[in-house]
Amino acid sequence: MGKRVLIVDDAAFMRMLLKDIVTKAGYEVAGEASNGKEAIEKYKELNPDIVTMDITMPEMTGIEATKEIMKMDPNAKIIMCSAMGQQMMVVEAIQAGAKDFIVKPFQQSRVVEALSKVAK
Repeated sequence: MGKRVLIVDDAAFMRMLLKDIVTKAGYEVAGEASNGKEAIEKYKELNPDIVTMDITMPEMTGIEATKEIMKMDPNAKIIMCSAMGQQMMVVEAIQAGAKDFIVKPFQQSRVVEALSKVAK
């Protein structure tokens, strides 16, 4: 059985895209969340192996959610998803505990590379 991934993004289209890449790469989609608050709830509930976390979301940003998840589980494996031009936020995300980051628009090979890197 592949690693379980929680996909967090406020755009349904992006979640669909990631779900497709994740499942094709042999991972199981544990669940989805559309904002940071939901991400924390789903993390507690589903205990996924990996989280793909969008940075900019309503209610709570991906960085805030990452900090909360890292408090609950210091071993959490979170991959940040950022749009072009969010380099400063990526640095902040890594400081918050993210293990890697991928940039939108997603390149399938880069997403798979990030997943396998943090899955180890």
